[in-house]
Amino acid sequence: MSQSKIKFISGWSNPGGGTIHHIALTNLLNDNGFDCTFYGPHKWHLDKCRGELHRDFSLDKDDILISHFINIDKSAKCKKHILSCHETNLFPLKKLPLKGYTIIQFVSESQRAWHGIKRPSIVIPPLVAKLEWKSPKNNVAGVIGSIDHNKQVHKSIERALEAGYDKVLLFGDVTDLPFFNEFVSSFVNKGQAALMGHEDDREKMYGQICEVFHSSKSETYGLVETECRLAGIPFNGKSNGKDILSDEEILERWTSILK
Repeated sequence: MSQSKIKFISGWSNPGGGTIHHIALTNLLNDNGFDCTFYGPHKWHLDKCRGELHRDFSLDKDDILISHFINIDKSAKCKKHILSCHETNLFPLKKLPLKGYTIIQFVSESQRAWHGIKRPSIVIPPLVAKLEWKSPKNNVAGVIGSIDHNKQVHKSIERALEAGYDKVLLFGDVTDLPFFNEFVSSFVNKGQAALMGHEDDREKMYGQICEVFHSSKSETYGLVETECRLAGIPFNGKSNGKDILSDEEILERWTSILK
C-alpha cells in the first residue's frame, strides 16, 4: 500500500512566523520519509520547500490534508483532515464548523485554552531555528515582525531609544499602513528607525543588532523570543516562557497524528 501524500494548504504564504514554520515543517517531514507539499496563495515559499500555489491544489481520497488559516470545502474527501491553528482572535474556532476535522494542532497550551473547544487536539510548537549570533556592538537595536497594531512596533522603538540605542532597525513588512503612518513613520522620518523589510537570512538579520525589542499584545508562541533564547540574543520584552522542543520531539508528535 502506497504512503498517503500530505498536502499542507494555508491562507497565507508571504513572510511571517507562520509561513516560516510551515516551510520548516514541510522540509522536516520530507527529510524523514513523508511526501509533503505546502500550498499557498503567495509565491514567497516556493523556493524554500516543496511548494505549490493554490491553483495547483487538488485532493485525493487517500491524501492527508493539513489546513491553516483557510476554510476548506467540507465536502472535500480525504483520508484525514488536520487543522493547524496558530492564531487566536484572527481565527476563532468557536465560530467555525469543526466537525470535518480529525484533530486540531495548536502551538501552545495557552492558545488551546484560549479557544476552549471540545474537539480532539494536540499541542505541537513550531520548529525553532538554531542560529549563530555575535553582537555587532554597534549600539543598534532591532524590532522583528510585521509592522501592525498588534505588534505595537512604536512602543518597541520608544523603549529602545529610551535605553540609549542610536537607531532601531525594523525587520518586517508593513501590513497595517494606517498604523504605520500614525505611529511609526515619524521615527523613520527622523532617522531614529529604518525600514529593513523582511530578511530571509535570519543570522544576517540578527547579526546587525545588539538587542531585540518586542511589545506585541499577543503571541500564541513567540518565534522571535525563542530564537533569541536559543542563540543568546538579548530580548527585551515580555517572556512567554514557552517550551522549545527539539526537531526530533516535534517530528514524533506530528508522526503520531499523521500515521
